[in-house]
Amino acid sequence: MITNKKKFFIEFLKGLLKLVIAGGFIGYFKEYDFWIALLLFLKILHNLYKDIYKPTQKNWLLLAGMLLTCFGGVVGETWGVANGYWEYHAVSRALPLWLPFAWILAFHYLYKLEGKLIPLLKNPSQKNKIILAILLALILPAFGEVITIYLGVWTYYWPYQLFGVPLYAFICLVFVHMLVYTILHFICKKYKIEDVVFN
Repeated sequence: MITNKKKFFIEFLKGLLKLVIAGGFIGYFKEYDFWIALLLFLKILHNLYKDIYKPTQKNWLLLAGMLLTCFGGVVGETWGVANGYWEYHAVSRALPLWLPFAWILAFHYLYKLEGKLIPLLKNPSQKNKIILAILLALILPAFGEVITIYLGVWTYYWPYQLFGVPLYAFICLVFVHMLVYTILHFICKKYKIEDVVFN
């Protein structure tokens, strides 16, 4: 299924390392809500310049995915906190200021990683791309959540937990990513846009 297993796993491990760094950063500085938000916003500006503004071929799909994920994530977070399914700690408001930026960067992170891993598949068919996207959305965000949960950023109150992450959260993370994935796939199909991830 994979043409270069070594390269595939190196890219995957680099992705995990980025999550450890990001989760550790948010966990250790969770009381500094505004400053985390500012740094994440600056990282988004850097990504927009590097991946959308600077290239001659503008990647508007990436921007659309970032905005869609932000919207879906913030709606879900608002619903979950309002209903007492989870709670953020060490901040004076229900939702931390950095949260929308974290959702934006989560899409960027998964998109870029999928873009590196898909060319390493022996058969990069739509089916195999979807399986890869589901597996990455199932494993990686939850792994990042484990780090932040253990560093006291938030607590889930849903049952059936694995390392502090409930089954429902795994389902929600995959649902948000795959909903955005599906929307962007149909946009690519309709407007005949070439994209290694979505078509």
